[in-house]
Formats: sequence, structure tokens, C-alpha cells
Amino acid sequence: MRILSCVAAASSALFLSACAQTATVAPAPAPAQSVAEIRQPVTILIGIDGFRPDYLDRGVTPVLSALAQGGVRATMRASFPTKTFPNFYTLVTGKRPDRHGIVGNRFEDPARPGERFTMQSEQPYWWDQGEPVWHAAEKAGVQSAVMFWPGSGIELGGTYPHDWQAFGMAVNGRQRVDAIVDWLRRPAATRPKLLGLYFDTVDTAGHRYGPDAPETNAAVAEVDALVGRLTRELAGLGQPANLVFVADHGMAATDQSRRIQLDTIAAPTDFRTIEEGPYAAIEPQPGREAALAAALLKPHPQMECWRRADIPARLHYGRNPRVASFLCLAQIGWTITTRPAAEPLRPGGAHGWDPAAPEMAALFIAHGPAFRAGTTLPAFDNIHVAPLLRQLAGVPQAADADGDPTVLAPALNR
Repeated sequence: MRILSCVAAASSALFLSACAQTATVAPAPAPAQSVAEIRQPVTILIGIDGFRPDYLDRGVTPVLSALAQGGVRATMRASFPTKTFPNFYTLVTGKRPDRHGIVGNRFEDPARPGERFTMQSEQPYWWDQGEPVWHAAEKAGVQSAVMFWPGSGIELGGTYPHDWQAFGMAVNGRQRVDAIVDWLRRPAATRPKLLGLYFDTVDTAGHRYGPDAPETNAAVAEVDALVGRLTRELAGLGQPANLVFVADHGMAATDQSRRIQLDTIAAPTDFRTIEEGPYAAIEPQPGREAALAAALLKPHPQMECWRRADIPARLHYGRNPRVASFLCLAQIGWTITTRPAAEPLRPGGAHGWDPAAPEMAALFIAHGPAFRAGTTLPAFDNIHVAPLLRQLAGVPQAADADGDPTVLAPALNR
């Protein structure tokens, strides 16, 4: 078994080299502790929004690449829709978006007419179709602490994570890392055993500049350096950790020329859109469903549309009543819009397309004493991460999850 440490002799030479390359900040002194205290491993889930697995191959991630080489690496398939909130909730519930109820970044529920879910919605009603792993942990007596994970600050069944912080753009990456470290400085009796950490800057750069831009590479390098800071701080504490790095989705380039003008395909008076972009979630106006169906359901270049009940089974989407009545899905790189044709689309990148597209693939790395070194797994669906986290944290498996704990069992030292 290996302990994650930049100074431990059991660490790989490559990881030691990576730590040396990113050692820009000296670790804070470890708290006074008994010589006899041996820290037990904790589990830290680290979500890096919009991080494609091939970003590891750009030569700007010495720490993450070393962790991947010395641990477990795989290409992970996002769930549909390949959007942030649906997938970050899948990663911690083990349910697909169609089952945990966060079916988009924006959606409606026929049981709540006149309301709409957005990424600022915090009412438990929207979130209670799934149980995040930290809520299950608290009920099992396993203390948790979460920094910015989407949905982590929602009260479900009277339970929160033991510690959590609401998302704020003003809190920079270093402060987020330091919050994790500060939680781990606590005495053993009050120290969290399951932690979550979220970074948004790679996704922000990918949207603004595109996945292949130098600015996106710089954001990737910045997050890599923050991971280096985290590993150095863990080493200074003598804290072994099972680190699980995940992304919610990938990123694909967009441009003005790949535009599908929805209001020229169907009459604008026949529908309203709830979401637009790589896919469109569409509701008919009263009495106009037949006219809308006639316009949408015929063949279209660069786009395919379905009624909710007819969405292809491979997308695992459409059983939840929160899914819109019609779904149109564009080919990779194309954007569905009702913006005026004279209004240019913002160049850069986007996500939301078919999970089978390579550009939508997501990062997965696992490293720590629980994991087999030098392991590359076959591609897998992201529903299987939550069962892995439950196993690592000693939390009972969910009886109603879509994920299967046996899928990632080959990653573990057993």
C-alpha cells in the first residue's frame, strides 16, 4: 500500500518529480500531534469542471499526469445531457439525470407550474430524487465536508454535509484548497473522512476561448498547480488520502458558421424553449403541439428531434416528467438557437451534445492507498463513481442507484 506524499519513500519517483516541479508554496507546519497518532486515509473527491481526459496529454499537467501514471486512469462517459449540474449530481448520487431529477441546467416541472430550475435553485424539492454520498455518509456516522460541489448545500431529509460552503466566484482556487486542508487539521474525533472540492476555471476558459486555446491550457496548468499544493499540504500533515478526480463533461469548439436557427424550422408562435445550445428543450404553445411535431420530427441537417417518449434508449433520458415535451440534439459543434440571425454566436466552446462524442468525455483519475498503481481501465459511465465513493468511505451502497460497485472494483487494491 502507498501513502500519497511528496516526501514519503513509498511514493513513486515520477510523483516526487511532479511535486518538485510545482512546489511554489511551502507547506504550512503540521499541527502538534502525538507521536503515536497514525492518520487513517480520507477520501477526497475533486471535481474539475469541463476537464477533458486528453488535456492530460498537453504537457501542462505534471502533477495530475504523475498521479494518473501512479494510480488509476480512465476515460469516463458523461450522462446525457452533458451539462454541469446533471452530471455533478450523477457523480455523487449514482443515478442518471433522468432518475435523480436534475435533468438540465434549466428545466421545469409540471407539478410546479410557473417555476423553473436554474443553477441558483436551492429548494430541496428540485434535488430530493437523489441522495448525494455525503448525505448518506452523515446518516451512517461518517463526517463529511464539501467545498462548492453543486447541490452540496441543499438540505435533504433534515441533513446537510457536516461542513459545506456555498459557491462564490470570489473564493479563489488556493482558498478552496486551503479550506480542505484546514478541515483536515482538526483532531481525529472531528476530522472529516469524506471531502469534496470543486474547480470551475477550466470550464470557464473552455467556454470563453475554446478547448484548444492557450488560455484553456493555462487554466488546466493552474488547476494542476493547485492539486500540487493540495498534495504537498497533505504530505505536511502526514495525511494519507484516496484522491478521486472527475470531470462532469468535456468541451467542443463552436463558431458562428455552425448554427441551427430553430425559429426558421418551426413557427416561433408554436413553441418556447427552456434550454438552447447543443440541444434544445422545447415545449409547445397551447394547441400547437401537432404543428410543432410536424415541423420538428422530419429530417433536419445537423440535428435530430424526438418527442420525450421517443428519445433513444442509449441516452437514458425521457422518463422523468421534468424532461421537456420535445428534445432536439445537434451534431457535435453545432448550436441550436432562436437568437436573431443577425446576432452572432459567441465563439469558444460548449458542451451538452451526445455523450458518445469523444469531445464530451470526462476526466477520471484515482490515486492513493486504496488504488492499484499503474492501472488503465476501460471507458465507463459516470454512474459508477458514487458506488466507489461509498465503498471508500465505508458508507452502505444505495439500493436504488444506477451505478454498480463492481465496475470500478478492478481499480482497487484487494
